[in-house]
Amino acid sequence: MSRQAHEEESPAAPAGRLMTGAEIFVRSLIAENVEVLFGYPGGATIGVYDALHDISDINHVLTRHEQGATHAAEGYAKATGKPGVVLVTSGPGATNTVTGIADAMMDSIPLVVFTGQVPLRLIGNDAFQEADIVGITRPITKHNYLVRDVRELAQTIKEAFYIATSGRPGPVLVDLPKDVMAQKTHFAYPQSVTLRNYTPILEGNVRQIKKAAEMINAAKRPVLYVGGGTILSNAAAELTALARKLRCPVTTTLHGLGSFPENDPLAMGMLGMHGTWYSNMAVHFCDVLIAVGARFDDRVTGNVEAFAAEAKKIHIDVDPAAISKNVKVDVPIVGDVKRVLTAIQELVNPLETEDWLRTIDAWKDEHPLRYMNGGEIRAQYVMQKLGEITGGNAIVVTDVGQHQMWAAQFFNFSHPRTHITSGGLGTMGFSLPAAMGAVFGRRDIPVISISGDGGFQMNSQEMATIVQHRLPVKIFVINNGFLGMVRQWQELFWRRRYSQVELANPDFVRLAEAYGCTAYRATRTAEVEDVLCKAMAHTDGPVFVEFVVAKEDNVYPMIPAGQTVNEMIDTPDPASGGDTRTGDRIETVEKGKSRKVSVHAPVTSNA
Repeated sequence: MSRQAHEEESPAAPAGRLMTGAEIFVRSLIAENVEVLFGYPGGATIGVYDALHDISDINHVLTRHEQGATHAAEGYAKATGKPGVVLVTSGPGATNTVTGIADAMMDSIPLVVFTGQVPLRLIGNDAFQEADIVGITRPITKHNYLVRDVRELAQTIKEAFYIATSGRPGPVLVDLPKDVMAQKTHFAYPQSVTLRNYTPILEGNVRQIKKAAEMINAAKRPVLYVGGGTILSNAAAELTALARKLRCPVTTTLHGLGSFPENDPLAMGMLGMHGTWYSNMAVHFCDVLIAVGARFDDRVTGNVEAFAAEAKKIHIDVDPAAISKNVKVDVPIVGDVKRVLTAIQELVNPLETEDWLRTIDAWKDEHPLRYMNGGEIRAQYVMQKLGEITGGNAIVVTDVGQHQMWAAQFFNFSHPRTHITSGGLGTMGFSLPAAMGAVFGRRDIPVISISGDGGFQMNSQEMATIVQHRLPVKIFVINNGFLGMVRQWQELFWRRRYSQVELANPDFVRLAEAYGCTAYRATRTAEVEDVLCKAMAHTDGPVFVEFVVAKEDNVYPMIPAGQTVNEMIDTPDPASGGDTRTGDRIETVEKGKSRKVSVHAPVTSNA
C-alpha cells in the first residue's frame, strides 16, 4: 500500500532524545489510546516487555496461551467496539495466534497482533523460534507487515490500527524483528494516515439509495435480513427506527443478534440452518429482501438457487467484495450501514404490511420454538431461564456447538454487543478467553461464558488468568458427554454411527475449585433456577456452574446443509417426540391451498 502521513511530535513522548524501537512501540500504543494488551512474552519480545515495565500504564494481561490472547482480544473488541491488541513472541508464540486471527478475519473483528521475530540477518536461516508469520497469515489478515527499519515503526503501527478499524474491520499483523526493536531513532507519531490503495467507501451511492427506497415502497411482503455489520457500524438504532417506520419484520444472522430487540413484535429471531421456522418461511415468501450488513453465507442461504428466489434483493454493505459474492442482488449499495440506513429512512413510507404480519404471527403460533422438558435438564431451559433472570441485561459469550444455537434461540437478545460468539470460523475454545476479554472492556454489565464440555477443555487454562485477576465472569458448562453437534449430524445423516464423539470428562466442579473458583453443579431441572440465581449474585471474582443435561438432544429447526426450506426439520411437538419434515407443508403453501398464506399475495383478513 502506498502511504502518506502527517507527523507531529506525540504528546506521549519526550522530545529530543533517541528511543529504541521497543520504547517507540509502547509509546505508539499509548498514542492509540490502547488500554488493554493481551500477550505472552518470549525471547524475541523481551526488550519490548522491558519497555512496558518502565513507561506504560497499559494494562497487560498475561494469558496462559497465545490462542487465548487472540480470543480475549476478540472478546474485548466485540464488547467495546475498540480494536483488540495482542503481543506475542516469535515462532510458536506467533503460530499459536493463527486460529484467533483467522476467526477475527471471518467475523470482521478489528485486531492488531504484534509478533516478535528473529533478527533480520537470521530470517530465512531456520533460526531458533523462527516462523514466517507474515507468509503464514497473509490469507487470514486484512493486511500484514514485516518492519525492517526502526524509522518505519511508528508509521506502520499507525497504519495497522487504521486498516484494522476502518471499512470492513479485520485483523492486521505486525512482525517485529528483535534487532529492529533494539535500534534507535527519534519518535514522531503520525496524527493521520492516508493509503492511496485503500479508501473505504462510507457514503452510499445516492441513485442506488433512491432505487432501494422505490423498491421498498412498492413492497407487500418485505423482510429485513440483518447481519453483524449492523452492529459493527453501531447502527442498531437506525435499523430499529427503519423497521418500525416500515412495519417490516426483522430476522437476524447469528452475529446480527442484538441489533434489533427480540421482544419486539416485528422480531422473527435468527434465520438459516437453525433459525426459526417462521423466519425462514418469511424469507422464502418475501417479495423484497433488504440485506443489511450481512454476507449471504452458506449457513443462512442453504441452496443459494432457492434462497428467497422470488424476491427482489437489496444489499447494503461496506465491503464491495461482499456484494453479489454468494447471491446476486438487484440493488447493491456499498457504504457504511449507519449512513445508508439513515439516508433510506428519509425516502421510504410506512408500508401496508398488516396482512403479511398476520401471516407471520400465525406461523409463530403454529411453529414456536419448543423443547422436551422433564427430570433431565434441557439446555434450552437453561438458556431461557438465564434470559428471564438477567432480563437480557448481560453479555453472553458462547462457544461453538449445540449450546451456541440454543442460546441464540432462547436467550432473547435485545441490545447490541451483548451477544459474542465465533460464527464464520466456528472455533471451539473461543468462549472462555473471549468472555475474559469482554470483562476487561465492560465492567458495567454481567459477562457470561457458555461452553459445551468439549469446547471448554480447549482453552480451560484461561481459568487461571480469570482467577488471578478476580474477574466476575459467570462460567457455565453445558455437559452432555458428547461433541453434541457432531453427534446430532451422525444421528440424523449417518445412521447413528457415533464415531469419536463421546467424551470422558474430568470432574468440572473440582477442576474449577482447583483453579480457585467458586463452583456449583446442577443435575435436575428443579435445581437450575437456584444455581443460576446464585451465580448471578456472585460478584467477588468468577463463578463456575456445570449443568449436566440430556445426553442426546437435538437443535431444531434444522435445514440440512445445502438444502432448502423444503427440507427443514421442524421443532418437534413435545407430545409427539418425533421430528417433523416441512416438505409437505411447503408444497401445500406453494399450491395456494393453505388458508394462512399465499405465494403471490399477502393474506387478507377474510382469507
